[in-house]
Amino acid sequence: MKIQDVINLAKKRGPKTVSVACCQDKEVLLAVENARKEGIIEAILVGDIDKTKEIAEKLNIDLNNYELIDIKDLSEASLKAVELVSSKKADIVMKGLVDTSIVLKAVLNKEIGLRTGNVLSHTGVFAVEGYNRLFFITDAAMNIDPDLNTKKQIIENAVRLARALDIEEPKVAVLCAKEKVNPKMPDTVDAKELEEMYKREEIKNCIVGGPFALDNAVSEEAAKHKGIDHPVAGKADVLLVPDIEAGNIFYKSMTFFAKAESAGLVLGAKAPIVLTSRADSDVTKLNSIALGVLAASKND
Repeated sequence: MKIQDVINLAKKRGPKTVSVACCQDKEVLLAVENARKEGIIEAILVGDIDKTKEIAEKLNIDLNNYELIDIKDLSEASLKAVELVSSKKADIVMKGLVDTSIVLKAVLNKEIGLRTGNVLSHTGVFAVEGYNRLFFITDAAMNIDPDLNTKKQIIENAVRLARALDIEEPKVAVLCAKEKVNPKMPDTVDAKELEEMYKREEIKNCIVGGPFALDNAVSEEAAKHKGIDHPVAGKADVLLVPDIEAGNIFYKSMTFFAKAESAGLVLGAKAPIVLTSRADSDVTKLNSIALGVLAASKND
């Protein structure tokens, strides 16, 4: 699979409606317009419509193709964008030119938000040169230092996303600095316990293994060299990082050093949340919208 396969799948399962919070952003508008042209979404643009019109005019985007809701206050615009999803007028929330904390506060609003009681986590999807599968890296953006139960829910969120991409039994590698349990390294202890939870069928619809070092999680040759015989060894789809520090560095090294194509979503709410970085290109934002369409289709 490549990222283009995600877009192709989204074409088959879309269109879905995206609600954009604070839409006055060049890259966001480009991504939304390209996604609309691909036939994978319709969109409701919520935010400062005067600024949005100025940007759209420079980009030759016809705003007659969109529903526009003029709310200049960032918090109010974010709340409205979320409310459109909770009231079923839209299927996906997308962050525009607004701080992540403001959007998440709206998502977690007790009255009109998208709470489920589950952990919210971010999953990045990467196409890496030389590999014939996508990698799901989680969690590089939301959970700072997850405990065992939080890691379980992060896995479950990522597995649901992988299954939305027709990967019926994703292989999950719990990443650590080494592939052996060391009581002085708590993440290795958690990794083994997550594997045991899978064996007890407390984690379903996937295969979980750990601890794995990155090399023997993604490379069959490295796994053989270390003498690791496990269904996940060298074949991992989902890579669970131990904490946000490791995840953030891993995620950005994939982007800036490996130049890997990517997409990302926040999962665990009632609807997918496209929460890309301001530094992300309109292409990455388009990929993330397509990913959101697939996740929303799985929710149907």
